[in-house]
Parts: sequence; structure tokens; C-alpha cells
Amino acid sequence: MRYGARRGRNKVAAGMILMTTAVTAQAETLTIAALGDSLTQGYGLPAEQGFVPQLQNWLVERGHDVVIINAGVSGDTTAGGLNRVEWTLADGVDGMILALGGNDLLRGIPPEASRSNLDNILKAATAQDIDVMLVGLPAPGNYGPDYKAAFDSMYPELAATYDALHFKDFLAGLSVLPNRATTLRKYMQSDGIHPNAEGVALIVDAMGPTVEQLLDRAAGS
Repeated sequence: MRYGARRGRNKVAAGMILMTTAVTAQAETLTIAALGDSLTQGYGLPAEQGFVPQLQNWLVERGHDVVIINAGVSGDTTAGGLNRVEWTLADGVDGMILALGGNDLLRGIPPEASRSNLDNILKAATAQDIDVMLVGLPAPGNYGPDYKAAFDSMYPELAATYDALHFKDFLAGLSVLPNRATTLRKYMQSDGIHPNAEGVALIVDAMGPTVEQLLDRAAGS
């Protein structure tokens, strides 16, 4: 009788350990690094109104246990991102939002150089088994059709090569609005380049579901 009771208690204890382990695994916080430029960094905005804190709040409100690291540097190019990708991924990162290329466009950097830099950033993430969401930014037409075609195509092609998630346009939440003049006045800062807090909210609303897919991938890795 005593032996049977002890064995019963051992089964209960083992079951509780398994349940505790399962709950701990489910509750593990995911860490996502957002590697980007001023759009990621939150240029011109109070810290709590930038892209990263607004995205984190959006995700937390939907029940996700996640920390988004702001690895955005104002003025950064794809080359700058490549230079700092190793330490960006060094501290237990589960996934990465890669949103670079806007400053390459502003400087007229050849698309083949930008593509090579993004390729090597993705290689670094792949080497560490880190899931990536690659965020594009369409080129304007003023560099000519060949430049635009080469620049725009590098994002989906690299995403396919590395099995990364692809979000076509960082500013998609704004570019879908019907009136450009109204969008600039209502949702952009005075420089016409960076969104204000309300514009960031629209950007996050558009991008958020794809970030949720990144979280699902990272949780399953």
C-alpha cells in the first residue's frame, strides 16, 4: 500500500514537471531584431512613437510575448547593415526584420552592390538559423527603368533564395492611400520622407500580420 501510494505520488510529480515545462516553453519570450535605417529607428519622433515601440505594442495587444530590438540607424545603407549584422544577431535573437535600401536609393548606389550586401546579411542570419522578414522599398523612376527593375527585383528574389518572408514596401500602409497630397500633409513629417506617429501606426497595421508570420516561424525553429 505504501509503495503504491509513493509510486502514485511520483507519477503526479512527473506530470506536474511535464506541465510546467510545457507552459514555460509556450511562455518563452521571442526576441526580434529590426535591422534598418531611419524608418526603423524612428527619426524625428519621441522614442515611444517610433516604428519599433509601435510595432511591439501592436504585437503585445494581440497576445504575442515578444521583444523588438531597435537596430535602426539613421542614414544607414545596406553596407552599414552588413557591417553590424553580426553583433545585431549576437544576443539570442530569434528572428530579424531586415529593412534596408532606402539610403542606397538616395545615394544612387548601384543595385548590384545593394543586392550583394543584403545577400551577405541574409547569409549571416541563415548561418545562425535565424528567421528573416525582408522588407523592400520600391525605387523611384528617376534613375531609369533598368535601375528600378534591378533594385525592385532584388528583394523578392533574395527572399525566395533564403526562404525569408517578404514584405514588398515598408511604406505600404501609406502608399495605398488614394491622395498623395493628403497623405504627405497628414501622415508625414515636414521633410516628406519620414512618417509622423500617425503614419507609423498605419505602417505597423499593414506590416504587422507579416511580422506575426515571422513570430510563428521563429517559435517553431
